Amino acid sequence: MGGKRLPQAIAHRGYKAKFPENTMAAFRSAVEIGAHAIETDVHLTKDDVVVLSHDATLKRCFGKPDRIIDHEWSYLSSLRTIAKPHEAMPRLKDLLEYLAQPGLEEIWLLLDIKLGNDSDDIMRLIASTIASVSPSPSRPWHERIVLGAWASKYVPLAQHYSPNFPITHIGFSTSYARQFFKVPNVSFNMMLPILVAPGGRKFIHEVKAHHRPLLAWTVNQTEKMEWCIRRELDGVITDDPKLFLEVCKKYDDQSPEPWMSVAWMFDVLRIYLFALFFAPLYMKKFDPLGNYHPSNRRV
Repeated sequence: MGGKRLPQAIAHRGYKAKFPENTMAAFRSAVEIGAHAIETDVHLTKDDVVVLSHDATLKRCFGKPDRIIDHEWSYLSSLRTIAKPHEAMPRLKDLLEYLAQPGLEEIWLLLDIKLGNDSDDIMRLIASTIASVSPSPSRPWHERIVLGAWASKYVPLAQHYSPNFPITHIGFSTSYARQFFKVPNVSFNMMLPILVAPGGRKFIHEVKAHHRPLLAWTVNQTEKMEWCIRRELDGVITDDPKLFLEVCKKYDDQSPEPWMSVAWMFDVLRIYLFALFFAPLYMKKFDPLGNYHPSNRRV
């Protein structure tokens, strides 16, 4: 392999390909196989506990029709995943206590903050949860935790409740994403097909020109992993971090780039058309930053 810079392996909901997603087993396994970071999703319980779940309901992972927000932690902690090995739903506190252990200082955490929660409540409770767990003496939490924001309204809240913590915009629209160039300390976490679609190459160049990190989600096939490596993205969010690390190890930057498969081309086209249709609606629902300036942030 030549000297090309390799993206970091970011475990999507932990090692999701092998363990029930967003469980401590998935997180520990991701660390054990060498992932650089863990990506996970946050929701709130009825009694204001920050828990780790992609879905707002319990149906898919735990077999219950209820919403997480309608139950207290004492009940949620008793549930086990449908998938084997049957695992409990963890709290953000549980994951932070694990990552605070000696020897894990280099592992960082990306929080996908779900839109279905009250924005002020969840940003306030994430901050208080982080403050309740003592970090490793060598690396404070603001050097290890990235706050993932789908909408611009989270930026001033993050700066208010968690000053100095980096933010990443999670999105599928490059036009919506560009507004975050005006905000310091914001990186980009974009759906991979949008980076491959028309306009994607230009957006990648813009991100690099602004010296911002760029991640792609969710990347599970070898050809897509190699595409991310060739574009020197900063991180790849994947269900299978072990496979991605193996692809990185074998990657040869002197080899010619293969043609994109037909299946992938159709996938890119489908997502691109989806983004063209829904991006204006998304931008209308979630107001842009407008005349944002760092001195105008929420206090």
